[in-house]
Amino acid sequence: MELFVSANDAKLVRDAGRDLFPAGVGPDTLSLIDLAERPPRVLAEVPVRTSIVGPPQAVALSPGGRLAAVAAPTSYDPDAGALVFHEILQLVDLDAGDPAVEVIEIGSHPQAVAFTPDGARLLVTTVAGTLLVFGVADGAVAELQRLRLSDGRLSGIGLLADGSAAIVSLRDEQGAVVVDLTGDRAVLLPHRIATGVSPYVVDTDASGDWAVIGSVGYAGKDVRNGLSAGDADLITLVDTSSRPFRAVAHAAVPSVPEGVAISPDGAWVAALCMAGSQLPPDQPGHSATGVLVLFANHDGELRRVAALPTGAAAQGVVFTADSTRLVAQLYADRCLAVYAIADGTLADTGVRIGVPGGPASLRR
Repeated sequence: MELFVSANDAKLVRDAGRDLFPAGVGPDTLSLIDLAERPPRVLAEVPVRTSIVGPPQAVALSPGGRLAAVAAPTSYDPDAGALVFHEILQLVDLDAGDPAVEVIEIGSHPQAVAFTPDGARLLVTTVAGTLLVFGVADGAVAELQRLRLSDGRLSGIGLLADGSAAIVSLRDEQGAVVVDLTGDRAVLLPHRIATGVSPYVVDTDASGDWAVIGSVGYAGKDVRNGLSAGDADLITLVDTSSRPFRAVAHAAVPSVPEGVAISPDGAWVAALCMAGSQLPPDQPGHSATGVLVLFANHDGELRRVAALPTGAAAQGVVFTADSTRLVAQLYADRCLAVYAIADGTLADTGVRIGVPGGPASLRR
């Protein structure tokens, strides 16, 4: 089995760059998917609360696949015409015959979640600038620590393969920080990693040598004046083979690289970009489709090798364990798409996995 979890937002429909909230939709859901099946098979669907708002790392699967954590919980208030941002973490026991959802009040809106590779801890980033650390044992979690990382919002999180450190992006303060996890307590290290504007998703390889950070630029800011024109944004390659971790390459990509990923073998970097599909048709920079861009990692140098059009408002992207395929969330199309890397380029396999809502967060 090769398990993925997708958190799906049913309430918000992205139509030609505009957000709609139709009445009578079903609940948001968590989908558990086995990509090893041909075609891939959805093993379970569980009602939860989640959202397209925030980095597409608001879901995580524990080693062994027993537990899933779900963040970015929202609901829509039709009277106010606005989203309500809840301050809860959801824990789903997938081993239960009827998967149970535990709701934990945490006092701040959670953004990204990640289990440590040994499954002993669960890390949660929040919009309050605090990293929450939970202990995990026997299918239950208990809060261990609250670590202040920033006075602004945190975004994505990526853990090194050996569990020794986490990289957390600082959406408002800019850059990323490293949190040491080698001891019983998480410790913020002094060095920062340079990124583009509004750093977002963080992903790491299986060797502990490389990480990638996507920056969503102007679109990631709370700005009340001005309009986006679909400007180019940046992804950042980080050398994590020794401390302090260092940004070694930046590459321009189409606007809003909502999802970024590095292959487990470290050879490839992917950026899933909205590329103007987040803008209404009457705005400069609008595009009917997003773009999936593939880079080769040549020992710290990023070389663009391929790009393919994707669905509008695309979200998370993740490599398979063998580094030969990618799974991408096509939000407007309400499906996951599977792409393959062969002969040094990118190909659309045509495989689509339907989900009951706009797929908004993805983890393997």
